[in-house]
Amino acid sequence: MNGFIDIAALDDIPRQGARVVKTPQGCVAIFRTADDQIFAIDDRCPHKGGPLSEGIVHGTSVTCPLHAMVFDLTTGLSIGVDEGAVRRFAVRIEAGRVLLDAEFLRRRSAA
Repeated sequence: MNGFIDIAALDDIPRQGARVVKTPQGCVAIFRTADDQIFAIDDRCPHKGGPLSEGIVHGTSVTCPLHAMVFDLTTGLSIGVDEGAVRRFAVRIEAGRVLLDAEFLRRRSAA
């Protein structure tokens, strides 16, 4: 688990749902799809600042709860006519635990 932070049991994140990890650099939304894939992105929509963790998960996409902007969880890019992107973070499942890559914390806090 070198370089990764254990954040939750996979079963703690509902299918087609999300959980939020609060960090000194901002909130990260951890999504679980219907087929148990896990994705991690910024929890803030770049358009109106909506909490993406409260959006609707469908397939490998999430729809912002404020204005229906859709993001591809695999790329972080918006889908459709809206342009924009959110940062993605490495995440994996190991022994039923969800692990988030801690490298982004080190990169963002370095001056």
